Amino acid sequence: MRHELMAGADALGCPLDDAQADRLLGYLDLLARWNKVYNLTALRDPAQMLTHHLLDSLAVIAPMRRHTGGAATAVLDVGSGGGLPGVVIAATQPNITVTCVDTVQKKVTFVRQVAAELRLPNLQARHTRVEAITDTQWPLITARAFASLPDIVTLTRPLLAPGGVWMTMKGQHPADEIAALPADVEVFHVEPLQVPGLNAERCIVWMRMRNH
Repeated sequence: MRHELMAGADALGCPLDDAQADRLLGYLDLLARWNKVYNLTALRDPAQMLTHHLLDSLAVIAPMRRHTGGAATAVLDVGSGGGLPGVVIAATQPNITVTCVDTVQKKVTFVRQVAAELRLPNLQARHTRVEAITDTQWPLITARAFASLPDIVTLTRPLLAPGGVWMTMKGQHPADEIAALPADVEVFHVEPLQVPGLNAERCIVWMRMRNH
């Protein structure tokens, strides 16, 4: 499992050190254990969880670092579920503060447990509806398998800091969703992703507010 994780991360352009790999494998172990009781993910097979969850989430790290130039930043992970990609970002990027938001209490509790057990001070979880948040804005908002692009924009627009971007993870190129976006939001890049061991289309849709 460790070998597949390290090799996959190398292929994705975000090589891991031993401590990062330990944290990610620890997260996978916690996810598998909690899953028996709380049904956090439909996947049960550890090898599938490695590809579909860990490597799929690791695929955003290199593009995200290109965007930030490696600088410290804060990320909001909307509809985070069991912490994907939020936990993976926090576990590998100590200079990025990640806030995972979900409406399901057990999923938020799980992410908080992960932060405690893996000693991730840069990871926090909030149990709330995203539209109820009014106290913070984020320079980077991400979502994976959460909602359509227009819905994501509508729900999180007030939470995007000036000059901020959305980094949304999608499967196939979502042309219909892009066409349905509000006029003041622009897609400035659709970035295809190749996830090792995953025979499925993946992409990141990068969006921002148009300059008026």
